[in-house]
Amino acid sequence: MNPTTPEAVADGEKTTDETTDRAAAENPEPQDQDETGPGAEPEAAEEADDADATDDADEETSGRLAAASAAVVSAGLGVVGLTGAWSGRVAAERETLIGQIKTSSGGSAAQQINEIYGDAWHSTALVNGLFGLLALLVGAYVLVRPAFGAPARQPQAGWVRAVARGGIALGTLGVLISIAMYFDLIVALPTAAAG
Repeated sequence: MNPTTPEAVADGEKTTDETTDRAAAENPEPQDQDETGPGAEPEAAEEADDADATDDADEETSGRLAAASAAVVSAGLGVVGLTGAWSGRVAAERETLIGQIKTSSGGSAAQQINEIYGDAWHSTALVNGLFGLLALLVGAYVLVRPAFGAPARQPQAGWVRAVARGGIALGTLGVLISIAMYFDLIVALPTAAAG
């Protein structure tokens, strides 16, 4: 059989194609390292680490800002609990008005004192005590927050702890004074003269 006949040429092409296919299967072409492969994995891992670090830093910053804001709010509420708020004055004026309405048709002097003055005094004490209690709770939250898994990984700033402690002190003092006011321990209600 002549090797140059069309049949021999076709057999030669088949052999060459089979050899090429076997060589390609045994030695695959290396893939581009930029798209896939071992070189891409560290880059992806680095990007993921950078994203996690950025998220952690943002979370830590927002946690610290929240703690600082809460400490300032605690101190402000403590001051309001001691000095009084407009809401306390409104509550006192309301109680005074109610007392005047109740005693307008007559009543004893003791009843008038209790209805007009005493209830207003107690309302003011109650509102101030609520502000003091809020100051106490918010300040305590700021101080115990890291113990409950807060996102901040570093201790809070010293001034944040100091302001929170100040809020707790003012709130506690406000609550104590309000209790004493409510139960007339500091200043007793006036008494009507016997006659």
